[in-house]
Amino acid sequence: MFKKTHILGVILFGLFSSNSLPTITLADTFTSDTQTKGNKAMTKETTTQMTPPVTSEQTNVLSLIEKMTSNFEAGNLDEVMSTYEKGAAIMFEPGTAVTDPAVAKQIFAEFSAINPQFTYSGHEVIVAGDIAVHLAPWSMLGKTPDGQEITQSGLSVAVLRQQADGSWKMVIDNPHGSHLMNN
Repeated sequence: MFKKTHILGVILFGLFSSNSLPTITLADTFTSDTQTKGNKAMTKETTTQMTPPVTSEQTNVLSLIEKMTSNFEAGNLDEVMSTYEKGAAIMFEPGTAVTDPAVAKQIFAEFSAINPQFTYSGHEVIVAGDIAVHLAPWSMLGKTPDGQEITQSGLSVAVLRQQADGSWKMVIDNPHGSHLMNN
């Protein structure tokens, strides 16, 4: 078992005018106790520190993103799927949305075979009523079953909707938000 700490991002808070929406970029400190169980790394704890002023809704949105990420890394696919509205559009590759939850869960299961570990270099959360946008540059490290390292990176763009019970769920999840800039 080992302890790792990642310091990511820069804290910025801006109100552009009295009529504009607040936006916040969050610097995160993730502290995890990670141990290996079989061939999977199991994360026991993740914490995020944010400097006020951060709204409770921005915190709730970021908590949902962290829930999805940590459960994906641990292979808890039912928990991953619980972070999405039924029929959410998930972009597993640029230009192709998957909206069938059974298909999405199967793709997550196939992808979890590489034991992905994600790092974010910051988070921006913008909330307008019951809609939120989460933006985050990310990188991923994984290994194929034969031990070959795989690395990927991109810009995550997620649109979330607040549910009747006050919780948030993703409606659109596009981890390839920067692909047009790379063409």
